[in-house]
Amino acid sequence: MILAALLLVTQVATQDPRLERLDPDTRSAVVAVLDSARDVGLPVEPIIQRALEGATKGATGARIVAAVRRLAIDLGTARTALGTSASAPELEAAVAALRAGATPELLAHLRDVRRPPLTMALSVLADLVASGVPADSAAAAVLALAPTARDADLVEFRRAVERDIALGAPPGAATSVRLNAGALDQPGANSASNNPNSPRPRSRP
Repeated sequence: MILAALLLVTQVATQDPRLERLDPDTRSAVVAVLDSARDVGLPVEPIIQRALEGATKGATGARIVAAVRRLAIDLGTARTALGTSASAPELEAAVAALRAGATPELLAHLRDVRRPPLTMALSVLADLVASGVPADSAAAAVLALAPTARDADLVEFRRAVERDIALGAPPGAATSVRLNAGALDQPGANSASNNPNSPRPRSRP
């Protein structure tokens, strides 16, 4: 009994105070998800933020718990695809890409062809899909650009596609036309020695 009480006190003491906004049952379930994520080396801040977002929006405890559990699973999937060295921002961007329709295999391929960080490439992929570009078209475009494009080039490509869509072009066609027309202005982009994003051999952890 004394040991159990001490363990309970320790758990409460180490619990993030921001979670006090949640009702006791919801808080207990969220803490369990956080503990499991922490045990396997996943970032916990995105999970905390998701729980707090749900509380702010007045979501039920059940919905909050379901959301944080799903996020923890998706973070695990992203980390498996990108490797244990992936940063928290990369994992969060990878989750957005997965939810936009990217596959774990695509994430792993992107990791192989582009030097880290992959955050911008993954974010552009998710943004393109959010703009209406089919997931497979968005993935193909990002993979084609990833080996040589700088982060700024990827952002400009996304903006160019979004402008074309706003002018009435079908999303998939806008992406294909911009890609095939060489929407990026990258002097020396085809030279691996001139571009910091050219892939380098690296082993998977």
